[in-house]
Amino acid sequence: MTSRPAPRTGAERAARRAVVEALAKDQDGVVARRQVYAAGLSRGEVDANIRAGRWQAVGRHCLALTTGALGERALLRAAQLAGGPRAQLDGASSLIAAGLKGFTVDRHRVSVPRGGRVFRDSRVNVRQTRRWASDDMVEVGIPRTRNEVAAVRAALWARSDREAALLLTMTVQQGLTTAERLASQVLRIKKAPRLAFVRDVLSDLLGGVRSLGELDFARECRRRGLPEPDRQVVRRGRDGRYYLDVHWDEWGVVVEIDGIQHSWASEVVPDALRQNEVTLQHDVVLRLPVLGLRVSPDDFFDQVRRALRDRGWTAQPPAA
Repeated sequence: MTSRPAPRTGAERAARRAVVEALAKDQDGVVARRQVYAAGLSRGEVDANIRAGRWQAVGRHCLALTTGALGERALLRAAQLAGGPRAQLDGASSLIAAGLKGFTVDRHRVSVPRGGRVFRDSRVNVRQTRRWASDDMVEVGIPRTRNEVAAVRAALWARSDREAALLLTMTVQQGLTTAERLASQVLRIKKAPRLAFVRDVLSDLLGGVRSLGELDFARECRRRGLPEPDRQVVRRGRDGRYYLDVHWDEWGVVVEIDGIQHSWASEVVPDALRQNEVTLQHDVVLRLPVLGLRVSPDDFFDQVRRALRDRGWTAQPPAA
C-alpha cells in the first residue's frame, strides 16, 4: 500500500510563497504558472492564494502577485511569459516595451522559435517565426526583439500601409533606432507582403533632402491627368526646414512638400489635410508631407485638383 505524502505545514507553504514572491519581484510582479509549480506550489495552493485575494490570474498562463489593475509593464511581462521560456515580445509590443510612446495595440505579439507552442487569446498572440535568431533578442528587462528588427516586423505585420509608415517613422523620430539600422534589417528580408512599401518609406527616412529632390511629383501629376508643374525646386526655409517647392504659374498654385523627418508622424498627415481645407478657401499654397504621398495620396491630389480647378484649370479629355 502506497503511503500518502505528509501534509505541508504552514511554514513550508510560506517558504514556497517567498520563493515565488522573490521571482515576481524581478518580473514586474508577474510569474508564469509553470514557474510557480516548479517552485513546489500545488494547483490547490495557487487557487487558495487567488481565493484569498493575494494573487490574481492574468490570462490562462500567468499570475500577478497583487490585486487591482495591472500597469503596462506587468501586462507586457505577462504576455512574454505566456509564450514560454524562449518567448520574446516582438513587433509593436517590443517597441512599446522599449519606450515607444503614442502607439497602442489590442493584443501583444510574442514570437517563439519553430516548434514552440502557439496560441491566441484576448491578451496575447503567440506565433512562430521562421526569422528567429538568438542575436535578435534583448535579454535585459523583458525579453524582446531588438528595436530595428521589431520595427521592421511591426511594419510588415501592420493592419494597413498607414500604420506601417507610422510605426517606422515614430521609431526613428523617438530615437529608438536609426533609419540606417532599419534599412540593414530590411536587406535581410527577400520576400514579404508590403516589403516594397516599407522600402519606399525607409528611402524617405534615409534620403532627407536628397529624397525630396528625387521625388517625381510631375510624373504622378501626369498619371492622374493633372497638368505638370512649371518648376520643382528643393528650398530651405528660415526655420531650417527643407521642402520641395512645386509651382503652376498659370494658375497661381503652389505645393510645398515637407521631408519625412520634420513632422510628428501621427499628426502630420491629418494636420496637413485639415490645413489645406482652410487654405483652399483663402490662399493657393498647399502643404504636403512626403509621408502623405505614401499613406494618403488620393486625398492630397484631390486637393491639388480642386485648387487648380478653382483657379481656372480645365481637365482635358483623353486623346482618342
